[in-house]
Amino acid sequence: MNGKYALALILALQVSMSLCEVPMPETELVEKYEAMKSVFYKRLLNAYSKIQAAAAPIMDKINESEQGQAGKTYIEDLQAKPEFQSAVKIATGVVQEAAPLVEKARMTGLGLYGHYLRPHIGTYLDDGINHIKVYLDQFMPSE
Repeated sequence: MNGKYALALILALQVSMSLCEVPMPETELVEKYEAMKSVFYKRLLNAYSKIQAAAAPIMDKINESEQGQAGKTYIEDLQAKPEFQSAVKIATGVVQEAAPLVEKARMTGLGLYGHYLRPHIGTYLDDGINHIKVYLDQFMPSE
């Protein structure tokens, strides 16, 4: 009976140790990911600028109203408070500290995808992304 427990413990340790060794992603996969990410950010910035241009006349009318002036004053007062400024500093520090962790998690995810999933679903995912790009170029272009 003790032999079975020892064997189960050894197998569990082997599995846990093999999960600790995360393969590094291929450079081609990282470059492809970075290119897709930059195009997606361009799409978001372009859509934001279009929304901002469309909302500018409405925002001008709101700013001219009495309620708009009260809201603007409230926001300016809020930004002047030291509590708000310290909260912004804390949030900025957390984002700066988390950036390396996010990058490590991204590389780990890409490595796991590239090693375990890409051989099985890579072509289907690539076809799906290319199919979605047609619609994104139509409704949310990057330029």
